[in-house]
Amino acid sequence: MSIDRLRATSLKYVKGIGPRRAELLENELGLSTAYDLLQHFPSHYLDRSQIYSIRDFRGEMPVVQVRGRFVSFSSAGEGAKERYIGLFSDGTGTMEVVWFRRLKWIRETYRTQTTYVLFGRPSEFSGRWSMVHPEIDDPSAAIAAIPLRGVYPLTEKLRNRSINSRAIYNMVSAVMETSDFANIAETLPRGIVNRLGLMSKVEALREVHNPTSADRVKRARNRLKFEELFFLQLNILRYSRRRAAALSGRRFTKVGHFFHSFYERFLPFPLTGAQKRVIKEIRADMNTGRQMNRLLQGDVGSGKTLVALMTMLIALDNGCQACLLAPTEILATQHFETLTKLAAPAGINIKLLTGSTPKRERDIIHSQLLDGSLHILVGTHAVIEDNVQFASLGMAVIDEQHRFGVAQRAKMWSKNSIPPHVLVMTATPIPRTLAMTLYGDLEVSVIDELPPGRKPVQTMLRYESHRMDVYRMISRQLREGRQVYIVYPLIKENEKLDLRSLEEGYESICDIYRDYRIAYVHGKMKPAEKDAQMNLFASGEAKILVATTVIEVGVNVPNATTMVIENAERFGLSQLHQLRGRVGRGGDQSYCILMSKAAIAKETRERLQIMTSTTDGFVVAEADLKMRGPGDIEGTAQSGLPIDLHIASLATDGPLLSLARKSAELVLENDPELTSPDNATLLHELNALFNKTIDWGRIS
Repeated sequence: MSIDRLRATSLKYVKGIGPRRAELLENELGLSTAYDLLQHFPSHYLDRSQIYSIRDFRGEMPVVQVRGRFVSFSSAGEGAKERYIGLFSDGTGTMEVVWFRRLKWIRETYRTQTTYVLFGRPSEFSGRWSMVHPEIDDPSAAIAAIPLRGVYPLTEKLRNRSINSRAIYNMVSAVMETSDFANIAETLPRGIVNRLGLMSKVEALREVHNPTSADRVKRARNRLKFEELFFLQLNILRYSRRRAAALSGRRFTKVGHFFHSFYERFLPFPLTGAQKRVIKEIRADMNTGRQMNRLLQGDVGSGKTLVALMTMLIALDNGCQACLLAPTEILATQHFETLTKLAAPAGINIKLLTGSTPKRERDIIHSQLLDGSLHILVGTHAVIEDNVQFASLGMAVIDEQHRFGVAQRAKMWSKNSIPPHVLVMTATPIPRTLAMTLYGDLEVSVIDELPPGRKPVQTMLRYESHRMDVYRMISRQLREGRQVYIVYPLIKENEKLDLRSLEEGYESICDIYRDYRIAYVHGKMKPAEKDAQMNLFASGEAKILVATTVIEVGVNVPNATTMVIENAERFGLSQLHQLRGRVGRGGDQSYCILMSKAAIAKETRERLQIMTSTTDGFVVAEADLKMRGPGDIEGTAQSGLPIDLHIASLATDGPLLSLARKSAELVLENDPELTSPDNATLLHELNALFNKTIDWGRIS
């Protein structure tokens, strides 16, 4: 196939590239083949049909096109700081054109009294307009029949080596002139192409790089986005269907003594409607005869742990054991204390296993696990160790599962001859488009109600000029017997970053609140020292906890009612929401104060205002996805999506993702293994895209 030849053609063999440029493109953009270059799509397009007049420049200008002549040239500065300046006139006004690089070539190339078209972004300083390193064409080349010009993503190093957007376009054009490009076969099933009215693959690639109209480039991008998302979903669904077909699970048919005894006698408060709905969903899933793989989403304080406990009790009622895994010892200990308080009165044996569990206690745990008398084991990565064996593990709950590696989670499968049912919990709400991709065929349950008595946290944005008001507010909370978190972005002061640090903040807070004990934690402390400081705060002995973001997960102090986040402008929305979740865990009104510099970018201010306008984690997550993309949400930066998305966006292409998923489901319903001759090309392309990736359908 010609597409395979393009995948096998090194960039150094593409006309106009050569070995040095090829190495640079691979290092800077990750492009190594001719097909990679075709997949390097423009980020946006500029209209080259309009000529601007210098006299009409106003305020912040976009990238514009100007036609005129250089009046004179001069040099300024010396050595590395030398710059070459051309005075350019279009008859309506003048501006300076400034170059800092390739000065010898610039001097030899451009002349006065010759007409040029400049393409760049004008900027104003002291009443004079200038343009730095614009693209320069002769008039016949600039005002082309095709007015749209793609702007390609670049790095500063590429620009310094004279590889600009025009150079990338020329390289792509060289590939599009080859016979291999002309003979690219259709990669999608003909039925899907016809049903959705999609452009052909080769037509879409040509149009996206060399657009003939705004409408056609939109259609081309739509086609290429759909294809990326379609193959992504096809791969996920194919593997997850295989897993579902191959892996049977215990059928939990009974809801018996353990569940009913707890529900009738020890339930601390009535379940919310959302909790009842989720428990029903999980019960139904565990009664199908296949292994349950379910994601439980819910904001901090929504009652996920109680739901997890009640589903573990169903496992106990069916003669099985259960375990709960947490990523840190602090979080595991808190889960153990919560479950013990809730369930021990009902006669349920619960133990905690972490890296610091003494050998004598470990021996008891191992013995009770094997004889079946230990009902629920709570722990960290220590539970995954090979020597930890269960008599009959039927249910595994994994909290904040993205902090466990794929191989670590897979080890839970070997703990029983029949794989245990898996419930994955997260307090980071995940937008549906990302969950659909990141977690494949995982069933999703959502707790979208707070338990009775919980009040939404009031979030306020405050600037340095309000600091004394904030300190007075903290004093009021302390006088009322409440506790306070103060979070800093840095541990130590950094000369290069104008940010408040924990060390200077701790000294200042100690000085201001001399009558109160103050604890502190940060990521570079030894675990024992960190735990000691955390315990001071959790016990109520310390009234203020000065911390970095190590407290964003797994700290539960219901008496803490105020959270102050210093330099909040430096944090992403999801992280701010996680931090805010540390307060509001009791019945008292709680507050989150976002301290920020007054001089911040418009987008940053919008981000902080989202935090003040809603406590709904899903609203926050959707906004975060749109602002930052999927890279950092829910640990995808560590695990990565199954393939790199070159043109589609999980933030903005949700409807297209749903359409791609439905199309993939339809293909697999008719041909689950893609073995029919009609799907030969489809299978070939799928293998080409995913032959080096993990089985993401098998997430647990």
